[in-house]
Formats: sequence, structure tokens, C-alpha cells
Amino acid sequence: MKLSQFNFELPRELLAEYPAENRDEARLMVIHRDSGKIEHRLFKDLIDYFDDGDLMLLNNTKVFPARLIGEKEKTGALIEVFLLRELNADNRLWDVLVDPARKIRIGNKLFFGEDESLVAEVIDNTTSRGRTLRFLFDGNHDEFIAKLKELGQTPLPKYIKREPTEEDKERYQTIYAKHEGAVAAPTAGMHFSKHLMKRLEIKGIDFAELTLHVGLGTFSSVEVEDLSKHKMDSEKIIIPAEVADKVNQVKDSNKKVIAVGTTVMRAIESSVSSNQRLNPVEKWTHKFIFPPYEFSIADAMITNFHTPKSTLMMMTAAFCGYDLLVKAYKEAVKEKYKFFSYGDAMLIL
Repeated sequence: MKLSQFNFELPRELLAEYPAENRDEARLMVIHRDSGKIEHRLFKDLIDYFDDGDLMLLNNTKVFPARLIGEKEKTGALIEVFLLRELNADNRLWDVLVDPARKIRIGNKLFFGEDESLVAEVIDNTTSRGRTLRFLFDGNHDEFIAKLKELGQTPLPKYIKREPTEEDKERYQTIYAKHEGAVAAPTAGMHFSKHLMKRLEIKGIDFAELTLHVGLGTFSSVEVEDLSKHKMDSEKIIIPAEVADKVNQVKDSNKKVIAVGTTVMRAIESSVSSNQRLNPVEKWTHKFIFPPYEFSIADAMITNFHTPKSTLMMMTAAFCGYDLLVKAYKEAVKEKYKFFSYGDAMLIL
């Protein structure tokens, strides 16, 4: 398929700047792949579509406060530093993005915090915006990470033009987040409230958790018209043995497996055996899913509404069916559904 097939007109006002007042009261579009029927519900109505023995797969990654604001030595220019991944704990080397990038060269130093207790030196250029930083800090590794958390802000997506608030610390995170390592939230899961999860549990619907640490590569723009030539950045996945066993048992009993989000779908599709079983793994994946694609594990998928030409929209189209997804997105724009990270949700059955 071609990149241009995933372009559509998305009015700016449909990009959600704030979350729904209550997590489970975001809107929910329900798409039935067998009939093409589209329903308009609320997220908490999810419970009506699943039964005793069905399994919801969740991504329990936790968002790290990855956005730092530093001052460049001598000039005092404010530079945004976005922490991507720790490369070497002993030497405190980090892979980062900087903005504005044109001002940051090898050898420059950045100072963080009012007391300038954290300093970083640029030691390499990795991409046009990418840099490798060596942090200079008096203290052990735990104290260093605590300092990054103290100075860091919630890494809201770029389309949200406002500054992060205290509310964002809680809302740009799922309620079941456990393992720190993501620089962006697995947003489909942000619609689950404790109350809704308890209601689902009472109905007999089971939950299992895997981990995929979301990187910014998920949101990187696709620059090639031929999708087969696009290369995804790698993201780390962990699927414990007991989770793989549970998924395989549910498949054997002909109950439904529901992938909560594109990150869960990417994780499980990166870990399938040749006989369509889910394998336990701890590895990195750079799997890129776009139509046509044969899915192996999930019977249903919960996801948000994604931006034009995004890899997230492409994966959703592969699961939903391209023509049906295009129809659904047209309907979503017409009905003024909210798109992207803090936006509304879609259930594909």
C-alpha cells in the first residue's frame, strides 16, 4: 500500500488537548468487521461486547517524565531535551532529541534545574535532532534517576501546545502502569477506570499484562510512499511465560483475546510461533504492520483515533480492513470524535 492512501483532512479542533473528564466516559465507536456496522457508544459500554472467559491484554509500561528544559552554557538559550533511552548506566550516556537542534553541537554543555545541579555534555550527533548526552551528576545511579524525575516533565505529544500540568502526571498514564520505560503512553489503555475494570472482572472477563516500552519511533513520520520500505524504530517487549500460557489457553477454549492498543498488538504479533501460539519473550521489536496483514492472536482491538499517515493508523487499517476504516474515520470526523493521545476510542470486533 501507499502512504498517500492514509491521508485525510483532520480539522485541528478534533485533536484532543485535554482528556475526557472521567476516563471511562470518552466516546467509543464500535466497528463490526463482519457486517460493516458502526455504533456510537461510551467507553464504559465496552462491557456489553464481552463475556465470561474473554481476555483483555494490557500494556503495563509506565511513562517516564522524559521532557527536560536545559540552559545552554554562555548563551543561556532554553533547549528542550527529550530523553529516549539510557545507553550506558555507568557513564550516564543517554540517547535524546533536542529542540531547537541547530543550536546544539558536540562539546556544548546544558545546565538543568535552578541550582544547575545536573549538567549534560553533548558527545555525539545521531540524527538531525538526535544527540548523545553524557550527564554529570554527583551521586549514585538511583540518585541520578531520582534527579531526572524531579526535573522532568510529562512528555505530552507535540500537538498539545500547552505546558504539562499536575493532572497530566496522572492522566497521561494508565491506572495499571507498573514498569517505567515509556516516553509516550499506551493511550488506548488510558480509558480504563478502576470502576470499569471491576465491572469487567465481575462479569468474568480476565486481564493479563505484557510490557512494551513505547518509544517516539511509534510516532515518527513515514517518509516513503512505498510502505514496504519504511523502517520502524525498535521498542522493547516483555511477555512473561504465564501470560503467553493464559493467551494460548483462551485461544484453545474459543474465547476472545482483546488487544488493548496498538502497542499490545505489536508485541503479540512480534512473538507468534509458526503454529500460531504466543511465545514468552524478552526482546526488541521493529515490526511494522500495515495492510494486507494476517493477524494471529487477537480477536478484537481497542485503539484511539490516529492522525493521518501515521503507522498507528496503518496497523488499525490492517486489523479493521482498509475500506471500513476509511469509512469509520470519515464518520468520526463528521461526528466530531476527538483524535490522538487524549482522544476518543474505537473498538474493532
